Amino acid sequence: MPETYDDFDIEDSDRSPTWPDGSGSGSGGPLDGVRVIELGTVVSGPFAGRLLADQGADVIKVEAPDRPDPMRHWGQHSYRGHRLWWTVHARNKRCVTLDLRTPRGQELLLRLVRHADVVIENFRPGTLERWNLGYDRLAEANPGLVLARVSGYGQSGPYRRRPGYASVAEAMGGLRAVNGHPDPDRPPPRMALSLGDSLAGMVAVQGILAALLHRERTQGRGQVVDVALTEACLALSESIIPEYDRLGRVRQPSGTRLDGIAPSNIFRSRDGQWVIVAANQDTVFDRLCKAIDRPELASDPRFTTHEARGRNQDEIEAIVDAWVARHSAEEAVRLLTAADVVAGPVYTAADIVEDPQFRARDMLVPHPDERVGEDVLGPGVVPKFSATPGAVRWAGPPRPGTHNDAVYRGLLGLAPEEIRSLEEEGIL
Repeated sequence: MPETYDDFDIEDSDRSPTWPDGSGSGSGGPLDGVRVIELGTVVSGPFAGRLLADQGADVIKVEAPDRPDPMRHWGQHSYRGHRLWWTVHARNKRCVTLDLRTPRGQELLLRLVRHADVVIENFRPGTLERWNLGYDRLAEANPGLVLARVSGYGQSGPYRRRPGYASVAEAMGGLRAVNGHPDPDRPPPRMALSLGDSLAGMVAVQGILAALLHRERTQGRGQVVDVALTEACLALSESIIPEYDRLGRVRQPSGTRLDGIAPSNIFRSRDGQWVIVAANQDTVFDRLCKAIDRPELASDPRFTTHEARGRNQDEIEAIVDAWVARHSAEEAVRLLTAADVVAGPVYTAADIVEDPQFRARDMLVPHPDERVGEDVLGPGVVPKFSATPGAVRWAGPPRPGTHNDAVYRGLLGLAPEEIRSLEEEGIL
């Protein structure tokens, strides 16, 4: 029985890119000239592809002709019949269709690989090998290829063949256990985002860039970058493991604060808004005391040091809470920031869109979306480069196979009649 394109973990040579307009012009980003073949679907692998595309890489996204990426239709809300996750998720990519379950489709992928620097996949481990597209065969076509493999548990170990979603990865990677309120009867919540998937995508990009640098230093030797969702989550655990190892302490959720770090919490203003005040460092705490007209607190033995404030966290945060409650959120943040105290409001999407700092740094940019016939606002490109800035050049391509002709005819040199034949056979 042929493999299916849902057998993966959801959650979860030519050096001049050819862009959708056929001009062949580069992007100007720091990864201009790097070509990436993106396999797999949904979040983790495609998020890595998006980050690379934002920085100018020519990312060619491969979708099955009979089963396109579900992200075209997933998301919490739709506009004019279209889900808006795809607008951002597939931006700056070229989309082609290709059935990797067929020998001819596999042969075409190998031809694409000869023109590529990187392949990203987020199938369940063993899927590429069952399609006769394991790294050994890919490397025969291109010895310098970097293959980034994102999966729930990694390519080795006793759990390697388990399906993996971000929700489970966040739980097993330790993030859920320290999230939420300390009440043991309340279940640990999740963020309203696919956090584990996005973390894995970011780790994959880190690994890809390191592997490309290694290739440059070793005269063209490629390698495999193995990323597990669980491990990407575990990497954020700070001192949780050594605390357990040496002290037998299992860190617990602490609600809106970090135990022993004070004052650093969320406080409600007079107008009902939430404000973060973080003044646990000694010098910042001294400034906080002056800003709230309580300079004597800086010499109070309960609060004179970081450690002392940690021991008396409830007392000092009650004082800050009372001060914030007497002010509007805007006033509290203005007074504190004027005194060089770290403070800020809790933003919703509506607040983010109106914020002048995000706009000044091009973090709210229009995406020309052909599906809806107008620009759709979305997040900008990170990080910022002084000489080679990335850019949002277009939104997610509207149809599977949008760039079949540009890639298969323009890059691989297939004749138009050959492309039509492949489409009729269901390979494209």
